[in-house]
Amino acid sequence: MTEYRRAYVPGASWFFTVNLAERKGNHLLTDKIDLLREAFEYTKSRHPFRMDAVVVMPDHLHCIWTLPPNDADFPLRWSMLKGYFSRNIENRERISASRKSRRERGIWQRRFWEHLLRDQTDFNRHADYIHWNPVKHGWVERVRDWPYSSFHRYVEQGIYPENWGNDERLDIIDGIEYLE
Repeated sequence: MTEYRRAYVPGASWFFTVNLAERKGNHLLTDKIDLLREAFEYTKSRHPFRMDAVVVMPDHLHCIWTLPPNDADFPLRWSMLKGYFSRNIENRERISASRKSRRERGIWQRRFWEHLLRDQTDFNRHADYIHWNPVKHGWVERVRDWPYSSFHRYVEQGIYPENWGNDERLDIIDGIEYLE
């Protein structure tokens, strides 16, 4: 089995990308947004973290979490969140022989992308990337039009103007390349 190297830094902030196993034409995350919110709350109530930024797309999501001091166990949190969501979805997905042998569902990709945020500039760039994502993927023309995003909270807090991303150049967004 492949062994992945992950940095574990207690109390750190992390950028994550988490994908559905079958992405093409799949709108499960937005169709089941209330269940996904419930899965986040379930996980946070058992293993707290701060959700600093998030965007939920139909087939993947991006978020920034900050873990509590003395805690670096983000894999446990993702396992709980994915498990909660999966247990509450009807069994309609295609399940490979490999997943069947492990008694896994076929909803989520097994792995996820994580990036340890190094400083405030790194944090800001990733928050911008998160909030720009619905425009990047062509779901909306304006950032403010995507309902499943912490962008609206950022506007309420005065971090972004409501027209952010559409009335100014966002060269910074193009500087972040991730596999999606």
